[in-house]
Amino acid sequence: MKLFGMVLSLTVLIVSLALTAGADDSGRIYGKITTVEGDVFKGLIRWDKNEGSWIDVLDGSKDLPKKNLRKARQSARHKYRDRETTIKIFGIPLGKVSSSGLSWSSTAQSGVRFGHIKTLEAIADDCALLTLKSGEEIELSELGNDIGSNVREIIIEDEREGEIELVWDDIETIEFMQAPSGVKSNFGERLYGTLTTRRGDEYTGFVCWDVDELFDKDILDGNEKRRQRKVKFGKISSIEHYSSSGATITLINGNQMLLRGTNDVDDSNRGIIVSDTRFGQVIVKWDEFDRLDFKQAPRQVRYEDFDGGRPLEGVVYTEDGESYAGTIRWDNDEEYTWEILDGEYHDVEFDIEFGLIKTIEKKTSRSSIVTVLDGRSFRLRGSNDVDEGNKGIFVTLSDGDEVEIDWEDFDHVEFAK
Repeated sequence: MKLFGMVLSLTVLIVSLALTAGADDSGRIYGKITTVEGDVFKGLIRWDKNEGSWIDVLDGSKDLPKKNLRKARQSARHKYRDRETTIKIFGIPLGKVSSSGLSWSSTAQSGVRFGHIKTLEAIADDCALLTLKSGEEIELSELGNDIGSNVREIIIEDEREGEIELVWDDIETIEFMQAPSGVKSNFGERLYGTLTTRRGDEYTGFVCWDVDELFDKDILDGNEKRRQRKVKFGKISSIEHYSSSGATITLINGNQMLLRGTNDVDDSNRGIIVSDTRFGQVIVKWDEFDRLDFKQAPRQVRYEDFDGGRPLEGVVYTEDGESYAGTIRWDNDEEYTWEILDGEYHDVEFDIEFGLIKTIEKKTSRSSIVTVLDGRSFRLRGSNDVDEGNKGIFVTLSDGDEVEIDWEDFDHVEFAK
């Protein structure tokens, strides 16, 4: 009996530790929100429904500095100065148009993981001033739903008053910080799993389903024959693509159901985001999605795991064999390790943090191979970060001189770590 009691106690202890680990909310966004009316709330934060962890990306657009914009125009004129396009209708040439009519945007798509942000101040209806942990200040403007009046909701689980829903116009400032130990969320645990695409590629990380559902208490809904079903994600073992109009749901207890008729389970799904701690995130569309298997996250990514970024440094090599070492401004836009490189691979959208990139190698005018620190490589295309639309790679040398490398001359870059 004594041995049985010891075994039972050990079993209870193991289960208790497993449950404690499973309920770890140390990776959740946490902070103090001050409203325009002077109210102060403190707790776990869910942002625009689909961001809830430090690894999630706050999307926006940033203004290009005037010198960068001027350089972009000069580079584009140089790149296209000898090009003319012949206009044809039904194969009959009618004339030519010069590339001098090209236009340039004064803004660039941007984004930063929440873990890098120290404070956020809402300075306009569509603009936020971010202070990063490094002390750098950046302004991000509305692009999508993360900043401005299009933010769907900002929910803070206040430690005293419970769950409070705010809108952008309520926000004065937010001070981000690590959640104290023992804080629990009413939303449950963050979803985590391995997604397999139709081509057989696998991505493992924290999951956001339909660019909406993040937690195991969130609901997946659909129609099973004539019945409407609402299933908590925490009860689901796997989701498998069945057709353009349906998905097979396997529950933890082994039961299966074929659901149809909602954007959770058909081709109106807005995408499945998988945030991989080792490089960034991917967004997989329904047509490319095959299967998602949920599992327990091995560890949380904490606020202290982010440094706020630093200038990009490395060596840029040209096709002629020349090399230039120094600080780098990529695509005349990205200058820091917190910034994001984007592109597509096998119809999957990639957002890769520059600080996690080892090398970028041009393969053709339309694609590059991006290798991340853990050794994985992805051949990306479809973005001026990785193709001939690139606005130039600029290297500031140790003597202060700046060298510009056009995409057509660029071979590869090795980033310093």
